[in-house]
Amino acid sequence: MPSQRRSQLRPTRRSRVRKTTPKAAAVKRSHPKTAWVFAGGGSLGAVQVGMLKALVRQKVLPDLVVGASVGAINGAYFAGRPSAAGVAELEKIWLRIRQDDVFPVSVLSGVAVLVGHRNYFVDPAALAGLIARLLPFSQMQDSKLPCYVVATDIYNGHEVCFSEGDAPKAVLASASIPAVFPPVQYGERYLVDGGVANNTPISTAVELGAERVVVLPTGFSCSIAQPPATLVAMALHALNLMIMKQLVRDIAVLGRRAEIIVVPPLCPVEITPYDFSQTASLIERAERSTKKWLKDGGFGPGEVPHALMPHNDADDPDVPYVVPRPEAKRKARRT
Repeated sequence: MPSQRRSQLRPTRRSRVRKTTPKAAAVKRSHPKTAWVFAGGGSLGAVQVGMLKALVRQKVLPDLVVGASVGAINGAYFAGRPSAAGVAELEKIWLRIRQDDVFPVSVLSGVAVLVGHRNYFVDPAALAGLIARLLPFSQMQDSKLPCYVVATDIYNGHEVCFSEGDAPKAVLASASIPAVFPPVQYGERYLVDGGVANNTPISTAVELGAERVVVLPTGFSCSIAQPPATLVAMALHALNLMIMKQLVRDIAVLGRRAEIIVVPPLCPVEITPYDFSQTASLIERAERSTKKWLKDGGFGPGEVPHALMPHNDADDPDVPYVVPRPEAKRKARRT
């Protein structure tokens, strides 16, 4: 393998942070050095679009962008078009996405897995095509904001952080959920979803020198009426629960090394990360919620949002989990 390609696959060190500046003239620079971190969450990635719509109106951009899983898709797109116009186009793209555009599951694919002919359920061609059409740059180093995409080496679980090289392939690797999609071969490595190694890559942002980390989480399906009905839906839901729990732990551990600010996700969320039927509603609610958060001094010091913590009642954060779940549940207040 050429040494140049190897350098693209090693975890990115702080000294490699690029100094490129976006062309938008009216942008205020964030100080201290700020990273925006985009977490994973399947179809709930639409929430990040709503957050971005509110954030870009503040005319404050990060110094770098870090993303994993669906957060790699949204984060890379934003790094390429960090403007209100770019976010508006990203919203249009999300509004056109349907479940089969990402997860075209068929009976034949299920049979192929059961008989041992392959180790994944979903053909990645649809997702790969979507990413290739969506990204505004083909090489990671050509993004307007420095962009870092996190994937996982399937052999050893090591985090692989891309800052240069083939952008569509890097983003596809970061979004390739194990068993749902096949690993992506990049050079001599086989890579899967970045959420496996680093669910919410706050630590990556801190290692890259960020003194302030703004996390855009997708939240989780806190108000679904019953467990996900299919294997793919269950895998996505379980991974998303893991991501949000790890995010809370990361904030506690890494909060001593950097200021960590979390844009509050939505609660209640009544769909799974497999369901793309509520994209417009998620975007609209997230935009409205983030506007209110900003108006209330959002970038100031704050606690971990209640919506990220385990809960079963959107109205009362003090209600613990109860088994069996109470039949009478107060109507959840929408954000």
